[in-house]
Amino acid sequence: MTPEIARATLSRFGAADDEPPDLAIAALLFAVLDLPGGDCTPARAHLAALSVEAAALRNTAPAERAGALAALLADRHGYAGDTETYDDLANANLIRVIERRRGLPVALGVLWIHAARAAGWPAWGIDFPAHFLVGIEGEGRPVAIDPFARGHVPSAAELHARLGRLADEDAAIHPRLFRRMRDREVLLRLQNNIRIRRLRAGDLAGALACLEDMLRLVPRAAPLWCEAGLVHRQLGHPRAAMACLERCLSLDPSGEVATQARAMLTEIRSTLN
Repeated sequence: MTPEIARATLSRFGAADDEPPDLAIAALLFAVLDLPGGDCTPARAHLAALSVEAAALRNTAPAERAGALAALLADRHGYAGDTETYDDLANANLIRVIERRRGLPVALGVLWIHAARAAGWPAWGIDFPAHFLVGIEGEGRPVAIDPFARGHVPSAAELHARLGRLADEDAAIHPRLFRRMRDREVLLRLQNNIRIRRLRAGDLAGALACLEDMLRLVPRAAPLWCEAGLVHRQLGHPRAAMACLERCLSLDPSGEVATQARAMLTEIRSTLN
C-alpha cells in the first residue's frame, strides 16, 4: 500500500462521513503515512491470522470472553504495553506495534477490538481519562479491559485509584467515564499521540503532516483546522494558516475554538498589512 493510496482511502472515508469498515485496517492506513517506506503487508497478514484465530472463540461464554482474548493476544502473541520506552513513536504506529508486540493502550486496543469483533462479539473503545480501555459484552453487563496490562480487567478500586491520580482521591467513578467511542474517535486518539509527541520534539512539520492526515478522516473537525492553522503560523506560513482558520470558522462560527481562530486571524492579518 502506497502513501497515495492510504491518503485517498482516508479521504474517501472522510467524504462519506461514515465509520471506516475495518478499524484495524484504517489504523494501518495511518501507519503507512507515519512510517515512510514501511511495508504493511506482514501486518495485514497478521491481522488476517488473528481474525481466523479469534473466530474460533465465537462460542466462548460471555463471562469468559475477556480471558479468552487475553490468552490469544497477550499469552499466545505476546502483546503488552511498552513500559520502558512509552513515548517512542513506534508505540502508536500499528505496523511497528505488530512487529514489536508492544504499544500504547489505544494502539493495543485496536488489536483487542479487532480480535473481539472477529469472534463476533461487540467491542468498542472506552474514553477513560488518560488511559484507553476496551469494552466488550460480558455476563449481563459490559466489561472494561486494559490492553496495556495484557488484557487485565481492572476492578472498581483500581479505576478509582487511576482517576484519583488525575483529579483527587474523592473522584467518583461516573458512567460517563465509560463512554463508547466511535471508531473514528479511536483512530484520532491514536494519531493524537503521534501529533503530541512530534510537537514535544519540536517537529512542527511532522505534527502538521499528522494533522493533515487526521483531517482527511474528519474534514469537518473545526478544532483540528484551528490547530493546523496554529502550526502553519508557527512554521511561517501565514496564508496557509489563514486558510485553515477560515475553514475552522466556516465549520464552527461560535464557541471557544472560534474565538481562538478569530484572534489568530486578526493577528496574522495585522502582520500582512
